[in-house]
Amino acid sequence: MTSIPDETARAWAEVNLAALVANARTVANVSGARLLPMVKANGYGLGAAACAHALEALDPWGFGVATLQEGVALRAARITRPILVFTPLSPAQVGDHLGHDLRPVIGDEGALRAWLAAGSHPFHIELDTGMARTGFPWRADPAWCELLKGAKGWEGAFTHFHSAENDLASVERQWQRFCAMLQILPGRPPLVHAANSAAALLGTTYACDLVRPGIFLYGGRVGRFSAEPVVRLRARVLALRDVRAGDGVSYGAAWTAPRDTTIATLGIGYADGILRSLGNRGAVELNGQVVPIVGRVTMDFTMLSIEPPCAVGDVATLFGGLVSLDELATRAGTISYELLTAMGPRVARRYS
Repeated sequence: MTSIPDETARAWAEVNLAALVANARTVANVSGARLLPMVKANGYGLGAAACAHALEALDPWGFGVATLQEGVALRAARITRPILVFTPLSPAQVGDHLGHDLRPVIGDEGALRAWLAAGSHPFHIELDTGMARTGFPWRADPAWCELLKGAKGWEGAFTHFHSAENDLASVERQWQRFCAMLQILPGRPPLVHAANSAAALLGTTYACDLVRPGIFLYGGRVGRFSAEPVVRLRARVLALRDVRAGDGVSYGAAWTAPRDTTIATLGIGYADGILRSLGNRGAVELNGQVVPIVGRVTMDFTMLSIEPPCAVGDVATLFGGLVSLDELATRAGTISYELLTAMGPRVARRYS
C-alpha cells in the first residue's frame, strides 16, 4: 500500500507562486506604477512570508499588512522592505511600530500627535473619501493639517476606493475628493496611493506613485479582469457509502437521496474553510467530473454524491480546477476573499 504523507492525508492547498508573480506583473504593467502588494490575512490565506518572498522578484516598494502582529511576523521572516500597517495607529502601539521598523497608517489627530512626538519616523496618513471606515474624513475640519507642516517623517497619503470593481462613477467621485484633500495639505508627500486591484487594472488614471493590489494577485477575478489561478484546494476521499433512494445524508438528514447513489466523504470541512453555506449548493471536481456537495458541510467532513468509479484516497479539487475559486464563492453566496482567508491551519500549504 502506498504511504500518504501526513500533510496530504486529509486536505491541502497547492500554491503556484509563479502565477502569483505573473498576476502582480500584470498589475504593474497595466498601471505603470510601483507595487505595494497587500499580504494581509496571512497573504489572503496562502502564507504571507512565502508570497512576499516570491514578490521580491518584482522589486515592490514594500508590503501592506492589516495588523502590527502581521508586520512583526514578516520581519521575523526576513522581509526588509517597508511594511505599512493599515490598522489605524493607536498611540499605545507607537513603541511597537518603532521597535519593528513598521510604518503606521494614521487617520486621527491624537495618533498623529503621538507619532510626531516620537521623532521623525516614516508614516502615511489615510484620507477617507467615502469608505466611511477609517481615516481623516473628507468633510471634516482640516485643522489637523497644520501638524504636518515640517513633519519630516510624513512619507505618504492615500485613500481607499469602495466600489472600483463595479462602479466607475463612485471611483471618480472619490478621486475628486482625494485630489481636493491633497490640495489642502501642506505640500505633497513622496508617496500618494489610491488604487486597489480593480482601480490599478483600469490603467494609469488612478495609479499615482504606488498601487495596492490584493485579491487579483491571489487568483481572484476583479470585475472583467481574470487572474491566473494561484491556488488549488484539495482533499482526499476518506470513505465511500452506498445509499438507497430515500436515505438521508449528514446532520439533520438535510439531503435525501433521490435514487440509489454513492456518497464520497472528503477530509475537509468548515473548520478547514469549506463554508457551511455550500451544503446542497456547492460542487467540486473529482476524477475529472464536477460533482455536487450534498447534505450539510460538517466541521471535519464534506460529502459528495458521485458516480463510480472512485476509491478511498482519490483526490478532489474544491476550487482551482474545473470549479474555479470565483465559481465556488458564488455558489457559497460570498466572495473569493472569504474562501481564501477561511482556509484553516489544518490545511497544509504546498508551494511550487
